[in-house]
Amino acid sequence: MESLKEMCRGLPLDPLPENRGRDSRVPHAPARTPKLSSEEKKLALQNSLRYFPPKFHKQLAQEFAAELRDYGHIYMYRFCPDIEMRAYPIGAYPCKTKQAAAIMHMIMNNLDPAVAQFPQELVTYGGNGQVFSNWAQFWLVMHYLSQMTEEQTLVMYSGHPMGLFPSHPNAPRVAITNGMVIPNYSSREEYEKSFAMGVTMYGQMTAGSYCYIGPQGIVHGTVLTVLNAGRRYLGQDDLAGRVFVTSGLGGMSGAQAKAAVIAGCVAVIAEVDEAALLKRYKQGWLMEITDSLDCCIQQLRKARRNKTVLSLGYRGNVVDLWERLVREYDTTGDMLVDLGSDQTSCHNPFSGGYYPVQLSFPEANLLMARDQEKFSELVRDSLRRQVAAINRLAEKGMFFWDYGNAFLLEAKRAGADVEKKGAKNMEFRYPSYVQHIMGDIFSLGFGPFRWVCTSGDPQDLAATDLIATAELEDIIKKGVAVSVKQQYRDNIRWIREAGKHNLVVGSQARILYSDQKGRVAIAVAINQAIADGRVKAPVVISRDHHDVSGTDSPYRETANIYDGSAFCADMAVQNFVGDAFRGATWVSLHNGGGVGWGEVINGGFGLVLDGSKEAQNRAKMMLSWDVSNGVARRCWSGNTHAYETIRRTMDEADNLIVTLPHLVEDSNILERALHGH
Repeated sequence: MESLKEMCRGLPLDPLPENRGRDSRVPHAPARTPKLSSEEKKLALQNSLRYFPPKFHKQLAQEFAAELRDYGHIYMYRFCPDIEMRAYPIGAYPCKTKQAAAIMHMIMNNLDPAVAQFPQELVTYGGNGQVFSNWAQFWLVMHYLSQMTEEQTLVMYSGHPMGLFPSHPNAPRVAITNGMVIPNYSSREEYEKSFAMGVTMYGQMTAGSYCYIGPQGIVHGTVLTVLNAGRRYLGQDDLAGRVFVTSGLGGMSGAQAKAAVIAGCVAVIAEVDEAALLKRYKQGWLMEITDSLDCCIQQLRKARRNKTVLSLGYRGNVVDLWERLVREYDTTGDMLVDLGSDQTSCHNPFSGGYYPVQLSFPEANLLMARDQEKFSELVRDSLRRQVAAINRLAEKGMFFWDYGNAFLLEAKRAGADVEKKGAKNMEFRYPSYVQHIMGDIFSLGFGPFRWVCTSGDPQDLAATDLIATAELEDIIKKGVAVSVKQQYRDNIRWIREAGKHNLVVGSQARILYSDQKGRVAIAVAINQAIADGRVKAPVVISRDHHDVSGTDSPYRETANIYDGSAFCADMAVQNFVGDAFRGATWVSLHNGGGVGWGEVINGGFGLVLDGSKEAQNRAKMMLSWDVSNGVARRCWSGNTHAYETIRRTMDEADNLIVTLPHLVEDSNILERALHGH
């Protein structure tokens, strides 16, 4: 087994490591079907071999050709490190800078088998959210980070380390781009080819930016979504006895079970992959599991009747679950579900993100590799059946929303009945959760702020929880606007109780929805705690790309932008650029994430707090921009919450001047002007 020191020496070539192949103890990504021509296959091999001296080409070419043939991509399994992959304490990494060691900590967390969906394929979550494209890239990145000084920046091209380039201490230590292809070639088909050839990569959101923190990463957002869905659709705060039905437990969707328990409802979550289901059960994120629909309905009825909290994992296809709920209604008149959604990886429906109801899990994986056209048709038929069942229950009072995973978009493409009469092309029969539930939260400047204690010590995380609680309580004590008071109350309740919910999987991390004022206050206070020795090691602050400013996605984050700019990506690109020169330790910009390749541009950052005055100044400047950019854009689109928020922020910040819109008060003048009256 390698040590961290050995892992940082560069590609192991003398001798080549033993080819141990794929590890049967961990789940693996489905085989891909990129449909390469003969010349493209040669190019894929050629591109993979350029990481190695010519004397190894003959031997490795045979292996890599077999991987390309069998799995549709060259992962370089021989070079998967023989080390316990996890987030080690920052002091264990042999680096010249704390910033580089912190980035190593984050990378290894993304690939930890307890965290990653398909660790040997370097997939963190979402079915195809890559950290790197192959294992050679991992070795080179770790080597470069170990050598890096504060006068260098590591440049990353879609998983490939282009190299260390001269820069300066205030520049980002790493600059990442993933999937930045020319727009006219940003199709799903072109992506499959380009990824197989090793020239681009789907980084999802926080996979390719090294900022994933396990399913906890969206637990707080999912809790807020379910709570606010109850308030909006059911008119109540107390969800005891209310039933939430959804699907997906593999990656970030694994948060749904824990979130439902925290929200106090009954949740039934379908998952076709037994390994994913058991993983969440063993981690304590699922209370009970079953593979019987009869048992599922029986337990659901009992929990609903007794108003007991339950997270039940059903090993089976969600279409079967929805259709059974319809039959229960038709035969007994009992509406057994109140709220519904879906978190399958529908951005990737034909490559393992969505499994058709007509086949078992093994049968589906086999057909996916052998007959992509037939598999795709079964997926489309399955989507149509799922929507038909949802529609039937929705007509009787169940409330359904799209969770931003491209479910309704792919259902529409499959011919399912999801059209909304008289709607724009971005709107469906059911709303996106951003449109009805979370959009106002973003417009108020609240989003998924995160931090990671690189000491790996739970005591440090507990200390930061107390710090965050104190800072939020102090802000609300000094007075906040009526429009954000409920958000602060929800967030204070969340952070007070976070420790008891056993949310940590992998690194010692925390997620907390917060606005600009809260983020800055928490970051400054944590930085001071590091300086004082109350927190023992540097802390990385970050956020999900799914945030106020980080993502332009017309079917999710910007679904409530109605001025025609929802398909424009200026906000996410400006965020990436602005974070880079305002103090971020690393920055990333991605094509794809959440709703799929070609459907979204998103970016993120990591910033290392080390207790220094410089770190405090960087945090203040960068976090302020990172939130205000998105609020200003949402204000300009006509959102009243964002207008009020940015006005308050300008009153509090001396150097902030935002262009404010003058809204048309009488819409009749538009018609008259256009018709010459």
